[in-house]
Amino acid sequence: MAADRAIRELTFGDAEAVLSRAQRLLNTGDISEVMKTFASDVVVRFADFPETHGRAPLEAFLRARFARQKNYRLQKQLRAVSGNVIVCHWDAEWEDGLDGRQMEGRGIELLTMRGDEIAKWEATFNVWGKDDAPSLPIV
Repeated sequence: MAADRAIRELTFGDAEAVLSRAQRLLNTGDISEVMKTFASDVVVRFADFPETHGRAPLEAFLRARFARQKNYRLQKQLRAVSGNVIVCHWDAEWEDGLDGRQMEGRGIELLTMRGDEIAKWEATFNVWGKDDAPSLPIV
């Protein structure tokens, strides 16, 4: 039943498998394969980008992002699972596609699953130059 798939409670192992696959696919930069992990009506709330609905705007976003993030290296760490929601922390490094500068990023994401697909992707994202000083005004 579709309704049962939508609310199936995930185990820790289920969540780790989802994150492992996402990490592997994103590290290869294979956007076509990455897109297969998302529901056709996926809702995306990524950092300060406008909310999107559906695969088409998500694919455009990812293609633009990976054009700018060369040699992307991602590490995801599972933090929690509740029902069909996965919470993870991630760190990444890449070279900027415009100027070649070494970059780093960190974020938290919530993945709401529907069966084996991501139905909602909500993420925070902070980025900085690898050798830059912290940017928070706390001095």
